Amino acid sequence: MSKRILFNLPNVLTYLRIAAVPAVVVCFYFPGHTARWVALAIFALAAITDFFDGYLARAWQQQSALGRMLDPIADKLLVSVCLLVLTWRGTIGDISVIAALIILCREILVSGLREFLAELRVSVPVTKLAKWKTTLQLLALGFLLAGPAGDAVLPYTSQIGVALLWGAAILTLYTGYDYFRAGIGHLLKS
Repeated sequence: MSKRILFNLPNVLTYLRIAAVPAVVVCFYFPGHTARWVALAIFALAAITDFFDGYLARAWQQQSALGRMLDPIADKLLVSVCLLVLTWRGTIGDISVIAALIILCREILVSGLREFLAELRVSVPVTKLAKWKTTLQLLALGFLLAGPAGDAVLPYTSQIGVALLWGAAILTLYTGYDYFRAGIGHLLKS
C-alpha cells in the first residue's frame, strides 16, 4: 500500500476518530463538569470526521480499501465505547441499558453479517435510514456525554439524551432487520 493512500486526508481523519475513542474514555477518570465538556468536545470532533472522511474521499477520488474497512470500524468503536463508558458511569441506567444493548448487539450482528457476505462477494449498501440511525446515535451520545454538566446549563440534557437513545435503538432494530433480511437470502442460497 502506498504512503499516498495510507496518509491521505480521509484516512487520517478516520485514524483520528479511532484515536478519539480512548481520549473520551480518559476524560471519565477525572471528576467534575470540565472533564464531561472535554469528552463532549473530543466526541463532537470525532463525529464530524465521520462525515468529512467519506465526503472528501468521494470528492477527491481518494476512496481506498483501507478507508472502506476502517470507517465502519471507527464508527462502531466510537459508539460502542461511549455506550459502555456512559453505562459504567451511570449516565445510562435502569431500563435505558436495554436501548444501549440493542445498539451494541446490532452493531456486532451487522458486522458479522457483513463479514459473511463479503466472503460471498455480496455488498450490502448503507441505506439512508441507516445514516439517520447513526446521526441519531451520535446526537444521543453527545447529550449523554454532556450529562450532568449539560444539565447544569440546559435542564433535561440527560433526559433528552436518553429519549434520543431510545429513538436510535428503535431505528437500530429496524435497520438491523433490513440487513438481516438482505443477508438471510444469501445465506439460504449458500
